[in-house]
Amino acid sequence: MNQRLKKAIYLIIILAVSVLCGCKSGGGAKEVSQAKDTIYTKEAAMSIYAYQPVRALQIIDSAVIVGNLDPGAGDFLKARIYSSTLMHGQLDTLLGGTEDIRLDTAQAICERLLHHDSVKTNLKRQQDVLEILTYTERMKNDTVGWLKWSCELVDVCQKIGPDAEADALRTEAEIGAALCAMGQEEEGMAKLDSVIAVLNGQSLKFDKLDALIIALKRKIVILGSHDQYAETLPLARSIIERLDDYEAHPDDYHDGSHREPKGDQNRADYIRFYRGQAQSYITAAYSSLGEHGNMLTAFKQIENSVREATAREHIARYTALQQQMEAERLQAKAMRANIITVGISIVALLAIAFAVVFIRKNRAINRKNGILVQQIGEAMNYKELYMKEKQAHEPESEGSELDLSTLTDEQLFQHINEVVVREKLFLNPKFERQTIIDRFQLSKERVGAAFSKGSDHAKMTNYVQQLRLEYAAKLLVEHPEMSIVQIASESGFSSHKYFSERFRLYYSMTPTEFRKAGQQSGNSAEEGDNLD
Repeated sequence: MNQRLKKAIYLIIILAVSVLCGCKSGGGAKEVSQAKDTIYTKEAAMSIYAYQPVRALQIIDSAVIVGNLDPGAGDFLKARIYSSTLMHGQLDTLLGGTEDIRLDTAQAICERLLHHDSVKTNLKRQQDVLEILTYTERMKNDTVGWLKWSCELVDVCQKIGPDAEADALRTEAEIGAALCAMGQEEEGMAKLDSVIAVLNGQSLKFDKLDALIIALKRKIVILGSHDQYAETLPLARSIIERLDDYEAHPDDYHDGSHREPKGDQNRADYIRFYRGQAQSYITAAYSSLGEHGNMLTAFKQIENSVREATAREHIARYTALQQQMEAERLQAKAMRANIITVGISIVALLAIAFAVVFIRKNRAINRKNGILVQQIGEAMNYKELYMKEKQAHEPESEGSELDLSTLTDEQLFQHINEVVVREKLFLNPKFERQTIIDRFQLSKERVGAAFSKGSDHAKMTNYVQQLRLEYAAKLLVEHPEMSIVQIASESGFSSHKYFSERFRLYYSMTPTEFRKAGQQSGNSAEEGDNLD
């Protein structure tokens, strides 16, 4: 209940903020309709999405509204933000779902875009959309989806021609990795080796350098998963050698591709990132091979890279914060005139709507819980009545004991169950399998067979726990004067906290909620009797 309320409140706040932001431009729509007069552009959004994804999404929505982006392009940029931002938690929280729901959202947007006319008729847009789908499936560890979209992406790249050759090779490497992940290791490794051989045999520009690094990484991970660490060392060193050459001669690699880092700082970040990964592979290999001296040397190199990356991360966050503050300053003057009156009105309406929804949901949950408690009570009463009737119809044995050896496993369990319930043996906190063995003079194997064939429970602890919980449920309704701690103890639980956890899992409500629902159900029944 509390989690649902928190999500509802959060979504209401987001809705209110969106409405307020939509009101800030007032009557000046004509003044902000041109890209040069507004911050609502693709460039503005994509310059901050790594650290400010929520703000970037707001800019894209506004850019679509003022006409700076068509809806299809806006959806594609949203998918890229959902899949690639560094602030994963912000978007998962915004979407109000489980961890990595942002990836599911990006995937849903891209699958919808594939059916859009603007994408179906444009191979380059198809490539862009399929790249996001391939990435999201890989991040979700969905090897089937990863392989499916990778194959489609290769087909599109081949249709585009030489301009997409590097993209096709990069994706071939992804297919190889996906095949290995699915158990088709011979075919997958052959494809990876083929891609690496083709790229190693060429004079590389940046796009193909990047494809080679990706292919080498995928092969290193696969070899590492099979403890073939010695074979990973030359591959990791090859990555570092290529990056060193790229760092020393960046102009020789320049090709203007969309993947090439723009500017010295972005190039340095790219080199530092992949060099750090390669050094991590080398460190892991030396550690697994027992070469501790080499491992320590490699680890020191990683430490230096981490320090540089951390400093860069702080600078990026600070820069992003400055950009955000500047954007807010530019908007504050236009928003101030409208925000107070509009905000109060919207908050009031939302508060009323929320109160109505809360009251209705609360009533519905209370009704549901009351019905559930009533059904549980009826089931327990029926069970008790059945046991009493069965005992009444059984012939009394005069001083003779039942020969348990003649009973089938199912019959033996029924007999044990009747005695355990009748004598309330389960209320003893120390009740266990040995208790039954001692009580009925049976072997451990005989008791195990009886519970295996006669019981619906996978474990005896589950069987005992159900009896205790049913007994506790009855006490909760019939003895309102008893505390939860007392009921837990009376029902055979040594810890009231553990009792509350098990009770909630079994009945989908806490002991307190169960008692309250039972009392309300009883009051409703009394009112009905009085009316009659």
